Amino acid sequence: MRMRGRSRRRRRAERGQSTVEAAFALPVLMLLFLLLLQPGIILYDRIVMEGAAAEGCRLVATAQDPGKVEEDYVRRRLSAVPEADLFHVHAQGCTWEIVLDGDERCQEVGVRIKTQVKPLPLIGAAAQLFGMANDAGNWEVEVEQRMQVKDAWVMESPDGADPAGWAP
Repeated sequence: MRMRGRSRRRRRAERGQSTVEAAFALPVLMLLFLLLLQPGIILYDRIVMEGAAAEGCRLVATAQDPGKVEEDYVRRRLSAVPEADLFHVHAQGCTWEIVLDGDERCQEVGVRIKTQVKPLPLIGAAAQLFGMANDAGNWEVEVEQRMQVKDAWVMESPDGADPAGWAP
């Protein structure tokens, strides 16, 4: 009879032990999850931005005078990024900076896209500490795509830079 009493007490003590172990393990697991979440968010942003920049390059390569239409197209492609500060800071106005370079007369065109991402709280504190964040405490994410529109031999021909001169 005495053996049963001891084993019951031991089982009760072990139940409390698993609760204490979970109390220590849960914060560590949550921290690891957060450390994996932020790079995933930035990777998603960069993938969408690079795709929008590449499509913008193709559009700029066929434009006579790139401007608002091409920039609006790139902005529509960037709308795949959620308007949450973790993905793209949008609170005090849009932080998308889009620069279009070149037109159909150029040998090479380019699109540069830049935005700001608000880091998660713990990661943001470390970023501020190591000088990886800007003055607002955000990370800047930038991509640039360049595309060759015409080969060198086309540009060297008499009407190479002017598509209107190609037709008789």
